[in-house]
Amino acid sequence: MDISKYLDMVLIYMSQYGLKVIAAILIFFVGKWAVEKLTALSKRVMIKAKVDNTLVEFAESIIYFSLLVVVILSSLNALGINTTSFLAIIGAASLAVGLALKDSLSNIGSAVLIIVFRPFKVGDFIEAAGASGTVEDINLFSTTISPADNRTIIVPNSSITSSNITNFSKKSTRRISHTFGIGYGDDLKLAKETLMQIMLNDERILSEPAPFVAVSELADSSVNFVFRAWTKTEDYWDVYFDTLEIVKLTFDEKGISIPYPQLDVHTQK
Repeated sequence: MDISKYLDMVLIYMSQYGLKVIAAILIFFVGKWAVEKLTALSKRVMIKAKVDNTLVEFAESIIYFSLLVVVILSSLNALGINTTSFLAIIGAASLAVGLALKDSLSNIGSAVLIIVFRPFKVGDFIEAAGASGTVEDINLFSTTISPADNRTIIVPNSSITSSNITNFSKKSTRRISHTFGIGYGDDLKLAKETLMQIMLNDERILSEPAPFVAVSELADSSVNFVFRAWTKTEDYWDVYFDTLEIVKLTFDEKGISIPYPQLDVHTQK
């Protein structure tokens, strides 16, 4: 083959495919630039709308890679490559990856539900999936919970959303409930007045809803009072434990007994 014919073939190929290659390159780089701008814009919109940071990062990645796939397919199509087969391959690969990462994707979906519907947030004291404690972190795969003894429990998000969630920090106030028993020989009215006065003397106990004391049961060995008081959520445990101590000390001062289970046996001669 002489040089002139070779050059003619090169020119023919360049005329046929050169513009397609240039167009494909332009589509890729311009498209990539547009994808970055659109992703940054969507991130700013979500941040302005005060969307949770974890969800912002997750949505940003999804948006970026989804649009980038569209740009790549458009570039290949500009080269004259049939992208139908690529779409089939991507679909099959997505199915395989989805089946392999079924549990991980379930955790990600659960993370989105937690972030969107906010059954709890970092800093809340919750009970979920058999664990109870303060929420330290929420990520795409798991939630970190720290119990009162300072352990670290890492719970998969899917386990949390598939079970009951008790959020003890959701409300600004909580009700303290105790049951106190006195002996049948003790002064019932004095005991009731004493319990009510203990609540009235504690500034941490709220006046609304009003404190409540009433006889709840005539048990086998005691007359039982139900003791209910409302307090701020952050004061709950302090008031809960302080009340037990104060009631015991005050009952001792006033000669009111707190009986323990006992059985009287009477014999006949």
